[in-house]
Amino acid sequence: MANLGLFSGTKSVNVRFRLPYYTQWGQSLVVSGSESVLGAWNVKNGLLLSPVHEGDELLWCGTIAVPSGFESEYSYYVVDDNKNVLRSEVGNKRKLLLPQGIEDGILVELHDLWQTGADTLPFRSAFKDVIFRRSFTLKVERPLGVIENKLDNEDSIIVHFKICSPNIEEGTSIYVVGSSTKLGQWKIEGGLKLSYSGESIWHVDCVLPKAHFPIKYPWENAGNFSLETGPTRDLSLESSNAKPGYIVLSDGMVRETSWRGAGVAIPMFSIRSETDLGVGEFLDLKLLVDWAVQSGFHLVQLLPINDTSVHGMWWDSYPYSSLSVFALHPLYLRVQALSGNIPQDIKVEIEKAKEQLDGKDVDYEATLTTKLSIARKVFAQEKELILNSSSFQEFFSENEDWLKPYAAFCFLRDFFETSDHSQWGRFSHYSKDKLEKLVAKERLHYDVICFHYYIQYHLHLQLSEAADYARKKGVILKGDLPIGVDRNSVDTWVYPNLFRMNTSTGAPPDYFDKNGQNWGFPTYNWEEMSKENYAWWRGRLAQMANYFTAYRIDHILGFFRIWELPEHAMTGLVGKFRPSIPLSQEELEREGIWDFDRLSRPYIQQQFLQDKFGVSWSFIASKFLNEYQKNRYEFKEDCNTEKKIASKLKSLSEMSLLENENKIRLDLFDLLRNIVLIRDPEDPRKFYPRFNLEDTSSFEDLDEHSKNVLKRLYYEYYFHRQENLWRQNALKTLPVLLNSSDMLACGEDLGLIPSCVHPVMQELGLIGLRIQRMPSEPGLEFGIPSQYSYMTVCAPSCHDCSTLRAWWEEDEERRQRYFKTVVGSDLLPPSRCVPDVAHFIIKQHVDAPSMWAIFPLQDLLALKEKYTTRPATEETINDPTNPKHYWRYRVHVTLESLIEDKELITTIKDLVRGSGRSHPGGETESQVKLESAVSTEKQPVANGKEKIPLVSESHGAPKKDLLAVR
Repeated sequence: MANLGLFSGTKSVNVRFRLPYYTQWGQSLVVSGSESVLGAWNVKNGLLLSPVHEGDELLWCGTIAVPSGFESEYSYYVVDDNKNVLRSEVGNKRKLLLPQGIEDGILVELHDLWQTGADTLPFRSAFKDVIFRRSFTLKVERPLGVIENKLDNEDSIIVHFKICSPNIEEGTSIYVVGSSTKLGQWKIEGGLKLSYSGESIWHVDCVLPKAHFPIKYPWENAGNFSLETGPTRDLSLESSNAKPGYIVLSDGMVRETSWRGAGVAIPMFSIRSETDLGVGEFLDLKLLVDWAVQSGFHLVQLLPINDTSVHGMWWDSYPYSSLSVFALHPLYLRVQALSGNIPQDIKVEIEKAKEQLDGKDVDYEATLTTKLSIARKVFAQEKELILNSSSFQEFFSENEDWLKPYAAFCFLRDFFETSDHSQWGRFSHYSKDKLEKLVAKERLHYDVICFHYYIQYHLHLQLSEAADYARKKGVILKGDLPIGVDRNSVDTWVYPNLFRMNTSTGAPPDYFDKNGQNWGFPTYNWEEMSKENYAWWRGRLAQMANYFTAYRIDHILGFFRIWELPEHAMTGLVGKFRPSIPLSQEELEREGIWDFDRLSRPYIQQQFLQDKFGVSWSFIASKFLNEYQKNRYEFKEDCNTEKKIASKLKSLSEMSLLENENKIRLDLFDLLRNIVLIRDPEDPRKFYPRFNLEDTSSFEDLDEHSKNVLKRLYYEYYFHRQENLWRQNALKTLPVLLNSSDMLACGEDLGLIPSCVHPVMQELGLIGLRIQRMPSEPGLEFGIPSQYSYMTVCAPSCHDCSTLRAWWEEDEERRQRYFKTVVGSDLLPPSRCVPDVAHFIIKQHVDAPSMWAIFPLQDLLALKEKYTTRPATEETINDPTNPKHYWRYRVHVTLESLIEDKELITTIKDLVRGSGRSHPGGETESQVKLESAVSTEKQPVANGKEKIPLVSESHGAPKKDLLAVR
């Protein structure tokens, strides 16, 4: 305990911290806070707590002496023996406010619960500003720190009950009742009514005789007697002699039935309206929001919307390869909204463009060219008016840190006719001085620079208008955070130190591609990013928060580890995880592995060549290989990488020396990847086992001892060796993202998932993704939505796979297995995904326990026969096996038509309502938590009889005067 003499001449109060928490061996808990007595946020100087066993609980306790009226913020931390932080609480800092007038020497005991990421979710903007927004406007009735009672005698204790309930209607009350006579002896009439203190905290204090302890209590609804879910809470005194005079009981959240919602997902470019020019536009989101509200959806999910104009061609349709992580894509601009005074000739041009661009799919190049051409004409007419307006000036001052480099980059890209900034001569290397000269007003090209400002300004206005509209309608707008940026982007130009430009990112072989994926992005230099506390990431998230209230973290595994490939790779198979602990040469030698060249170089025998290339094998060998031993070959220097092979094949094909270039390329790639170990290019004494090494003939020709050793080391490398390293890596980076904004975060956690991922996501309050055809549970072909955990988004498909209709119709045997396993029928399933099939699958998902059920719009359209005339394969958004896939899918029906289709809307809304999920404007919106799934655990009462919590059966308007019984 701290020295009481510290406060000589003033009243001092003893504060005991008390937290139940189970730790691993070598871990301890520390309290650190804003005041010096708690270390002034230096955890190493914080208060080290001691473990105490109380029954089945492990409590961590510690005491300090502070002056009367002491105030401080504080948090709990898990530390190692050297007080290095291993993990910390998530969410807002706690507040310690000692009430005035506490007697000298009194003991105040703080009963706290560890705050997890899930506890913070109601305070994310998705809920606080959209779903529960009315709850956060309640008036403060009594601030924290104001205690209404005084101690009667030494045989009593003042207990200060505190509880968080973020979803409370105006006019609603929360009560605490319990086993003590002071708490009504389980009778609502004698319970204590709590006061609202702001920030969703409710509190009340009362004097309880020590003889009444231990006390049991839940929380209850006064209007319709709804108890909180879960077991009865307990309040007991510790067995130590020092009994507190005050107990501040912070009980976390009211345990309500979990809130559940539904949403629709569609790429921005896929939306079709009667107003757009060939592609979905930001202002179309208002129509989509209207349709979502009518259909019972609380969420609209998009793919990335950043500018991707890198190549100046249709390749730029790939939305995950951003030119700038801050700039919005000009593709989504509504040119009609640029001005209220568009000349008639431009209006005619716009109408003509609407007809020409209104195709089945997006014509990326024509659409973008047309929009920019029209925008330049409007800009020429009104540039002085806009650029001198206060609105533009405000936008510019708030965004100039990224806006100036972006505009300069676009100018240089067009001037040099390439985004490869290494080809820009003296402008290849970015500097602030060069930038300011490029964007200076006296430059002849200043109008070109300003045009890019102008476009971004209007994109900002239009997306902001749509985002504000969504918030007011109770609809969350969910964005997408790509894991990478294009190699030739504004970000790699301005911040080259933040990227490992000699590498490429991707994913190991999985459901999407047996050869892995190579996305082409440079990997991140996390060490450099950490030096500025990840400022680039923080800025990125803050920018997204201007428009979105939720976001999807693309490939969240990249924040644990990334699949890193050499820059010269084209496929994604021969990579390694970064960070990871490699196999050292010494380690391998101890295991009896010596021939490292044999294991790490392509293993190519003459027989392999004859098998792959037939009679052409000698010609292929002469062009690509050298025979360095009898019947053993190696690749020539000019074709010893995938990119070199592709380049040489192209030149040979142009000379008409080859037939079937694609097959030859794949076969040569197979030979190049016929290795067992990957040698680290930065340290030749370190190695990484090649993914699926047992599938290679190089492995197959090894002796049995080497095979057994390498199989064991392979399994250990991929499934055990890295877990702690990856966990620590994620806990360094992900909290920075989550704390950079108040958006709700979801993580795309599909693919090869290390065992450390889901515990970290749970700890940080990150919501995972579940796709039925890609179950995370081993041994299942199809996921079981009814068994999904609450902290998930469930969906029948996503943009990276075929739609529900296409998936159903593409494989007859799989369709039959699904019908038997999931539907439970031995009948022959329909060959087409008829509306009844779609209805069954969608109902499975809305009924799931998952917090969110989010459906691609294509899957929802399958609920009605009239929308299934288009071939199902044409509704696929992305083909992950094709690195040059054209992202161009457009919905074949306009939003205006969907809004008029009341039959489809009714079908969808009935599914949402029938599942008990919240929906905008619905009777379950504010009080769904009180209507179902309340604990049926029996509650004891003072007379020894049992009482079962009552639940309102009403599904009408929310009851007032609600009671939470604690």
